[in-house]
Parts: sequence; structure tokens; C-alpha cells
Amino acid sequence: MVEEVLPLSGMKTGGRARVVRLNTEGAMRRRLLDLGLVEGTTVECLHRSMWGDPAAYQIRGAVIALRRSDGDGILVSALPEPEGGKRHG
Repeated sequence: MVEEVLPLSGMKTGGRARVVRLNTEGAMRRRLLDLGLVEGTTVECLHRSMWGDPAAYQIRGAVIALRRSDGDGILVSALPEPEGGKRHG
């Protein structure tokens, strides 16, 4: 099975994914790494603003907001839904 890779900004609200790669440079790359966005990190899209930008993500227990342009540089692989469709906890 081939893993589908998409930008973080393409995630649906409520979706979960694992970080595959950062395609960013400079200060933004450093900020994202400081937030814990490294390969293998699980990310959940919690909410999008009315206009879709920015979006709130849960990353390593913290909630952060990212603009779509910043999320475009973070490649993720979608994770399957837990059994029953809803997470507990």
C-alpha cells in the first residue's frame, strides 16, 4: 500500500496525520522544529477559522495556529480513524 502524502494545510478538521518531511527553510523551519514538528510527530487538525486560514493543530500536547502558507511546507501522511470513528480521551 502506497502512503498518501499531503501538505498539513490539506488536512480535514478532525483528521490526524504523521509528519513525513518539512519543506521549509530558515527561521520558519527552526520555529517548526522548536514546536516539535519533526518526522514521525502526530498532528491533529482541531479547527479552521471561518475562512479556512489559519487552522489550529494539536502537536505534542500543545495547540498551535498555522497559516495555510506555513502548513503548505509540512508534508504529512494521514493516519487511519480509530475503531468506532471517535477518539476517547
